[in-house]
Amino acid sequence: MGALPYERVLLKLSGEAFAGSQGFGIDPPTLARIAREVKEVQDLGVETAVVVGGGNIFRARTGAGIERATGDYMGMLASVLNALALQDALEKMGAFTRVMSAFEMREVAEPYIRRRAIRHLEKGRIVIFAAGTGQPYFTTDTAAALRAAEIAADAIFKGSTIDGIYERDPKQDPTAKKLPRLDYMQALNLGVKALDGTAISLAMDTDIPLILFDVREPGNIKRAILGEPIGSIITREVAAEPRQEEQP
Repeated sequence: MGALPYERVLLKLSGEAFAGSQGFGIDPPTLARIAREVKEVQDLGVETAVVVGGGNIFRARTGAGIERATGDYMGMLASVLNALALQDALEKMGAFTRVMSAFEMREVAEPYIRRRAIRHLEKGRIVIFAAGTGQPYFTTDTAAALRAAEIAADAIFKGSTIDGIYERDPKQDPTAKKLPRLDYMQALNLGVKALDGTAISLAMDTDIPLILFDVREPGNIKRAILGEPIGSIITREVAAEPRQEEQP
């Protein structure tokens, strides 16, 4: 195999991806498949970090009657459950892993320390970031963009339950076209629901490409990270070539 397109990546996995067809909780066969694909990527020599969501267990915005900040903390704790489940599945396959939490819970996870996370990646360990940013009102998409910037990742890959970004909501308009490539401002102006605007802004500020793909399709994690054209990619707009001065 030739040179890999990315040497260090941040993979964001939505909590819903762990639920499989059951729609809630953790589906063991789905978890095992995701873990196997993550390990395959790491086995290629790609330094792999993962941010996990918790929406398969608890979503703050649908927690009836629960105050928003409290609900966000509950969602962050739910992401720790998914991180531990992914760690267990990976280690059963022989992978070396570390879970790092934005909340201090030393019995089950290391506290997040940027330099330590980078060192784990350099040693070939899969690093799983849990508990989002540790602060309410920030999504795990934003946590992914933040951690990607901190560890100097080459790209952010979001594996979710949709196959890309569309010009309009395809559920409401079946004729809406998928956009395979767009720049950060286009994504912000579209109000892309599949990605948090703060995450897009942070990725733009740090110039890290965002790739959105359907993680439910077996093999898509590896395909995306190997640079195959699946899903949608958000990147900086290619600058126009400067006009040449006319010679006198």
